[in-house]
Amino acid sequence: MSSGISGNADAANQVPATGKLNVDHVAHFVPHIDTASAALEHTGFTLTPFSAQSHRPEPGGPLVAAGTGNRCVMLKRGYLEFLTPTGDTPVANQLRKAIQRYVGVHLVAFGTSAAERDHARLVKAGFNPLAPLALQRQIGTESGEDTARFTVVRVPPGTMAEGRIQYCQHHTPHLVWQPRWLNHRNHATALNGVLLCVEDPQQAAQRYARFAGLLPQLAGGIWRLATARGYLLFVAPDTLQRRLGVTATVLPWIAGYVIESADIAAANAAQRSARNDVRALGRQRLLVKLPPALGGLMVFEPPKSGAFNFD
Repeated sequence: MSSGISGNADAANQVPATGKLNVDHVAHFVPHIDTASAALEHTGFTLTPFSAQSHRPEPGGPLVAAGTGNRCVMLKRGYLEFLTPTGDTPVANQLRKAIQRYVGVHLVAFGTSAAERDHARLVKAGFNPLAPLALQRQIGTESGEDTARFTVVRVPPGTMAEGRIQYCQHHTPHLVWQPRWLNHRNHATALNGVLLCVEDPQQAAQRYARFAGLLPQLAGGIWRLATARGYLLFVAPDTLQRRLGVTATVLPWIAGYVIESADIAAANAAQRSARNDVRALGRQRLLVKLPPALGGLMVFEPPKSGAFNFD
């Protein structure tokens, strides 16, 4: 029933070129998807319908319920995922354990076109990755039901102290990036970057560089890991407090992310309407402290803002 990505440029552009990576998505782990959904809608986002997830724990094995489900905010470049536990499974219990630490972002996914190659690199770099995992979920289209499919490469829990850091290869991007989900009242268009608060930013940046096969960079006192589309920023808690006035209550903490908006005035109006904690930063950026149902920080910025260095 699925159609190809022909005619859907946004979907066609999601999978990076061979040998390249991008920042594909981040995921909040939330205890109550209905409360989180209401908060997101108030914040100005359009949401995909709720979808239960399934996976094959063993290659070639039977498809089983993962015990988790999600709703997503699809952007023209990248997306935001909101995951919640729904059953009594190992994966669901991992989510619950993470939620006990804090509600917010616990997952960062690098987009890839060659998951097997990334798996081999992780083996060589000593990360002992788990076997590539085939994930799928049912997804509605304008012509009926279809199945979105992904290959995910993960490392054992605790290998990356910040959370679930993984690779995601999309096999059906045309099902995930449907045009009807790409327009938002806050005019969000892209996931530009991820903010990680850690005790030792240099050490963390170098570890992620080995994980991704990329070179870390130091600019403006901030360690950065740039992909072909999107970046990770590593910041110490005192820097986060000094530059953004935000106190990290737990470390390490995937504090939030940077979203591009085509209309910052509309993004600001949506935050005010939602009564979110929002304040202006330099270069027309907005810092939003998300409500407890979502957790964490979001920075809105206009197109072509230049590198974000917590200014």
